Amino acid sequence: MAPAGSTERAGEHGPLLDALIEKRESLLLFLASRTRCMATAEDLIQDLYIKVAAVDAGAEVRAPAALLYRMAANLMVDHVRSSQRASRRNGQWRMDTHATVGGEDVTGEPAADEVLVAKERVRLLAEAVAALPPKMGQAFRLHKLEGQSQAETARAMGVSVKMVEKHIQAAIANLSQRLRT
Repeated sequence: MAPAGSTERAGEHGPLLDALIEKRESLLLFLASRTRCMATAEDLIQDLYIKVAAVDAGAEVRAPAALLYRMAANLMVDHVRSSQRASRRNGQWRMDTHATVGGEDVTGEPAADEVLVAKERVRLLAEAVAALPPKMGQAFRLHKLEGQSQAETARAMGVSVKMVEKHIQAAIANLSQRLRT
C-alpha cells in the first residue's frame, strides 16, 4: 500500500485534495506563523480537509494551491472572529456574574486552604461526637445535628427534658475540650 500523498494515489480524489495532501506541511506552517499556535494550526488544517473533502472530486480547479491558501486564510479569519466573539461573551458574562475589587475577581467561595481546614474540622468533630458516651451522643445528635427540639429528643430517648439538657450540656463541654486540644 502506498503512503498518503504518493504519486500512485494522485488524482484519486481530485486536484484540490491531492494538492492539500501535497501542501499540508506548508499550509500548516502558514497557519502556525499567523496564529502563533501549532495546535490551532492543526485544528484549522483539519477544518480545511473537511471543507476540501466536501468539494466534488470532479470539480475543475485552475490553481489548487492558491485556492487552498485562500481557504486556509479564510478559516483563520473565521477562527479569530469566533475567538473574539467568545472572549467578548465570556468577558460580559464575568462582568454580569462576578464581583471585582481593584480589577480582581471576588468570589463568594472560600479559598482552597480554608476548605481543607474546614473539612478537617468536620472530620475531627465527627470523631469527637462518635467518641461521646452513648446517651450523651444520642442526645447531641438528635438535638444539634438532626434539629429535633429538646422535648422531641426526650420522647425519642425515653428520658426527661431536664436529662436531655444535661446530656447536651455535657456533650458540648466534652466536645469543646476535645476539639481545643
